[in-house]
Amino acid sequence: MKKQELLEKNESRRTKCIVYTRVMGYHRPVESFNIGKKGEHKQRVRFVESKNCL
Repeated sequence: MKKQELLEKNESRRTKCIVYTRVMGYHRPVESFNIGKKGEHKQRVRFVESKNCL
């Protein structure tokens, strides 16, 4: 089954996920950003800390 078909089949069971990010010391939903800020958010590099840190 293709991904698009699977998404359409389960559309009624899906719920909206709100993504928050920290901005200037407080958390804001990304959906409230303007177009430019949304673009910046998509370009961010995720930091993953290794488990072998001292």
